[in-house]
Amino acid sequence: MRRHKEKAGRPTAVQGGINLNPPQNVQVYLIDDSFTLMWNRSDESDTNMTFSAEYQIPKLDNWIKLPGCQYIAGTKCDFSSVKLNVYDKLKLRLRAEKGNNTSLWHEVGSFVPFLKAHIGPPGIHLEAEDKAIIIHISRPGKKDSVMWAQDNFAFTYDIVLWRKSSGEEKRIETIHRRDKIFKLSPETTYCVKVKAKLLVPLKQGAYGGAHCINTTVEHPLPAPENVEMDMKRDSYVLKWDYANANVTFRAQWLNDFSKWNPGNYSDDWKLIPSCESVKSRHCIFPQSNFSEGTYFFRVQASNGNNTSFWSEEKEVDTSVYNLLPSPVITVKSISDSLRVSVGFLEDSDFLEDSLIYEVIFWENTSNIEEKIMQKSPEFTIVNLQLRTVYCVKARVHKDSPGHQSSEFSDPVCKKTESRNSSTIWIIAGIFAVLVFILIIIYAVKSLLRCFNYTFFPSLKPFSNIDEYFSEPPLKNLLLLTSEEQTESCFVIENTDVIVIVEEMSQSEGDHKKYNSQTSQDSGNYSIEDENMESRTNEELLRKETDSE
Repeated sequence: MRRHKEKAGRPTAVQGGINLNPPQNVQVYLIDDSFTLMWNRSDESDTNMTFSAEYQIPKLDNWIKLPGCQYIAGTKCDFSSVKLNVYDKLKLRLRAEKGNNTSLWHEVGSFVPFLKAHIGPPGIHLEAEDKAIIIHISRPGKKDSVMWAQDNFAFTYDIVLWRKSSGEEKRIETIHRRDKIFKLSPETTYCVKVKAKLLVPLKQGAYGGAHCINTTVEHPLPAPENVEMDMKRDSYVLKWDYANANVTFRAQWLNDFSKWNPGNYSDDWKLIPSCESVKSRHCIFPQSNFSEGTYFFRVQASNGNNTSFWSEEKEVDTSVYNLLPSPVITVKSISDSLRVSVGFLEDSDFLEDSLIYEVIFWENTSNIEEKIMQKSPEFTIVNLQLRTVYCVKARVHKDSPGHQSSEFSDPVCKKTESRNSSTIWIIAGIFAVLVFILIIIYAVKSLLRCFNYTFFPSLKPFSNIDEYFSEPPLKNLLLLTSEEQTESCFVIENTDVIVIVEEMSQSEGDHKKYNSQTSQDSGNYSIEDENMESRTNEELLRKETDSE
């Protein structure tokens, strides 16, 4: 409650019985390394009042007098001389004083100086050419700035350029502290203003004042234009445009990290050996001369003792110029279509997700080519002529700045099929599958039969039971034809007599069989057999009686 009353500026009794109100609207304003504390008097008519401030940091519990802010008669003070950690929280408090009387403290909420600070305008210096202006930018803050010490290379700069006579503005964004604006007019006044900004944390600086400069008279020997870099097998090709003849050219390169140098890096440019005093509008040098990284290239024209200004600098990231190997392709014919698969013989260091595949095909007897491009390495070329030879070749492109492409693969030719042949192959395949299934079924049944025979044999009746079923089945008797003849006889053995029964033949159409057996036989007797046997026995008895 006490702090609330102090911030509200309510009068409070103090020593000597005089009431002093604390200062109001106390604010801290930080820009680069300049720290300012500002406030309003509670009583504007009282000019004899002074103000003093104190600060506190987290590591210390006591309050420390703030240098530069003691007994200030005005309404602001500068405490930039205090050596503070700009990333630590800071507390401030301010009170009014008059003689031996003081007001209550007005406390400022804790804050982190780095987060609260504003970015001031950077310093700039201009140099002029006939069609270009070179801008040298100084980082915001002092040379030994504490506030931006860790963000020396994190600034980006917004440049606004306009022709003084027209006021039409051109905006350019750069990360380098030395930049060059091309394609201007000779003998013309241009004005420039610059602001700095940080992306993390997001801070927008303020534009500084305008700086103006006049471009020079047009140079008699123009500078080369449209510098480009290309790749041919394992070499770089640096190309440019130039209208005049009878001149020679030279090219230089600069490593990207030199651009971050706050000073002048003109001496860091190096000559490309194979691009010195060349008369053509290009020069070739090995890829091995440059490791992976970012470089700048520029070209200058010479004619005797006259030399042009340097061309516009070309920024090149060599990682996008890694040599792409030629792909290999496989082609398969399916009816009126060709299926094409694009691949590589060896593993490559590039990401396949960043590749674009190009396939070109043509009829073997024609020179008309058709092209298909996609991100998938698998192609299907449809609606082709049946039984016709088509040739296919492919290459890949890297989907990135530079648009590097590989060489084409060797062409592969394939003849399309007819639709009937494919149908026959389908039917033949189905028939083969059916035959294979039948063979499998037969093999399985045979294996099961062998298995059952081996491990589960059929049961046989006992021998005494089998005797009663040894006679041929009745159906076999019934199926005997009239042409078959069966001899039926029996022998009665006695000690002295052997009786032979005459053979009996069956008449045609008679299907009965007479058979007599001794007591050793186990056959069945019919009624007629029994009668015949009884009659024979009677005759034997009668003969024996007569003999007696």
